[in-house]
Amino acid sequence: MSAPLNDAALDQLFLAARTYNAWLPKEVTDEQLHRLYELAKFGPTAANSSPMRVVFVKSKEAKAKLEPALSESNKAKTMVAPVTAIVATDFEFYEKLPKLFPHADARSWFVGNDASIQSTGFRNGSLQGAYLIVAARALGLDCGPMSGFDNETVDKAFFAGTQIKSNFLVNIGYGDASTNLFGRLPRLDFDEAVTIA
Repeated sequence: MSAPLNDAALDQLFLAARTYNAWLPKEVTDEQLHRLYELAKFGPTAANSSPMRVVFVKSKEAKAKLEPALSESNKAKTMVAPVTAIVATDFEFYEKLPKLFPHADARSWFVGNDASIQSTGFRNGSLQGAYLIVAARALGLDCGPMSGFDNETVDKAFFAGTQIKSNFLVNIGYGDASTNLFGRLPRLDFDEAVTIA
């Protein structure tokens, strides 16, 4: 691999990056969203299963469909965010495995094995959601990931008739650091969270 990223890149991805709750009135284009997905899709998943599905909610009509599912504390910031990504998991992801993992019959590993479908789908879809956040930051976009919504309402509005289930939401745009930006909260120290065995 290449040399380590410089400090400016590490700041942009992690150290200075923040969760935003207020947004500048600046558009995120469809081209940016295409590029965002094209980066995020290359993060590793088990058997290349790639179970994440995303709806990029941009239009007024789509925002109106999403609004009833939002908790009160998340409504205002989500309705003004340029884009809200519904990060979801397709629990029929194994049907794509003949394309995604063609050198083995990986589909047969999952068909009829609901426990494996659920654990693999949720774990790897969540990983891909994290890749999406890092990719957005890499492209100069800010993120506001959140829970605080009713999954069933979202799933009925956006994924009816499928095995796709919402996981979490990510507001995406250009964060307004002048308002409603909380101070950085502490993180666990190495010795509190890590063991080298």
